[in-house]
Amino acid sequence: MDQDLLDLSVAPSNIDVMNENSPIRHPEKIHRPDNPSPRKPEWIRVKAPTSAEAAEVRKLMREKNLHTVCEEAACPNIGECWKQRHATFMILGDTCTRACAFCNVKTGRPGAVDLLEPENLAQSVKAMGLKHVVITSVDRDDLDDGGAFQFVACIERVRAVSPGTTVEILTPDFRDKTGAVERVAKARPDVFNHNLETVPRLYPAIRPGARYFESLRLLQRVKDVEPETFTKSGIMVGLGEERQEVLQVMDDLRSAGVDFLTIGQYLQPTPKHAAVARFVTPAEFEDYKSMARAKGFLHVAASPLTRSSHHADQDFLELKNARARQLGRG
Repeated sequence: MDQDLLDLSVAPSNIDVMNENSPIRHPEKIHRPDNPSPRKPEWIRVKAPTSAEAAEVRKLMREKNLHTVCEEAACPNIGECWKQRHATFMILGDTCTRACAFCNVKTGRPGAVDLLEPENLAQSVKAMGLKHVVITSVDRDDLDDGGAFQFVACIERVRAVSPGTTVEILTPDFRDKTGAVERVAKARPDVFNHNLETVPRLYPAIRPGARYFESLRLLQRVKDVEPETFTKSGIMVGLGEERQEVLQVMDDLRSAGVDFLTIGQYLQPTPKHAAVARFVTPAEFEDYKSMARAKGFLHVAASPLTRSSHHADQDFLELKNARARQLGRG
């Protein structure tokens, strides 16, 4: 194997359960039995983050005390994105109050919110020359508004420091945080993303802290508050869902007015996470893409390595062009 290629089928576990010198990322999963997954096919193969550009991005993140979902969620596209000096910022710390079965982000009790984070993030966006930035976060159920204030602060600071940059946010569900969604929507990000992650039948096992229809209502509420804001959502496949269930999710999202859908292959971060039920073929992804376009999404990204923020800058341009054509302006 080439040294700069990462075969994800043999990637080491990063749960650190057996490494007493490392912090435990997922204490709630320590005593669970390992979930064996099938060996990954040839099409699941990516570049490792070994480029000089990736080293520069990593250095900047450390200097600014920032986190990226690229690292924390073990994204398979990190090598490609960081080579292009693109990164998805993860605000509100690196520790999540949820414990989803699919996610590699550290779980536990979060620390205090860094009030310098919006400024550091904005300065990093400017230094990296980003034309489009994606900002996501951990779940912060411990905060009165779920961290909505930090999203607003980050949007405002990016617009002040780097006015030519368009802003995309990927938020948690702000469950039981009255007014949080509206507050963030009124900050008018260019794209408001909230992922459904999977089909409703699998929520108890895969996303136990969330509720499918509450997530749908969040997306609908964004459109109610700011109809011109692009809305976006994504799901993973390969978790045991059926094709008809995926098509129903598409219909539900269109009923909520969602503009952009992403579909990607679930990859098991560690043996303690939910197992991969199967690897969806590239041909099946093409079928899902065709079906989603037929259902009226302005844009669809569907492939084994599709992730919410992968090629987000290009996708935003596609969204704008698609809306212009829809309105007869293109």
